[in-house]
Amino acid sequence: MPGIVFLSTMMREEIVDFYTSRLGMKIWIEQEDCTVLEKENLALGFCQRDSADIGGIICYWLDSMEEVDEKHRQLADIAEGPPRENEKYRIYHFFLRDPEGRRLEVQKFLDL
Repeated sequence: MPGIVFLSTMMREEIVDFYTSRLGMKIWIEQEDCTVLEKENLALGFCQRDSADIGGIICYWLDSMEEVDEKHRQLADIAEGPPRENEKYRIYHFFLRDPEGRRLEVQKFLDL
């Protein structure tokens, strides 16, 4: 079942620019105060509000460790550190934050 995760934002233009220019998402639906972005099987809606939803983690997964390394090279200026293996969850990953402070993760599931 397809779905969209909607998040409130106080910086809609900056957030849309970040997710499109830095993470390659595309604008799918534009509404009066909400923009829905999509890339492959992920859809995120950002709606202009008086406060921002910044809890949780938005996770992008890639097919190889090399793709994670390449994405890290592209985002190194905002990454929280280099990619590393997490033995507990069997992933290879790194974290970063969007302009509003939401935590993002880029990862490869090592068992897939």
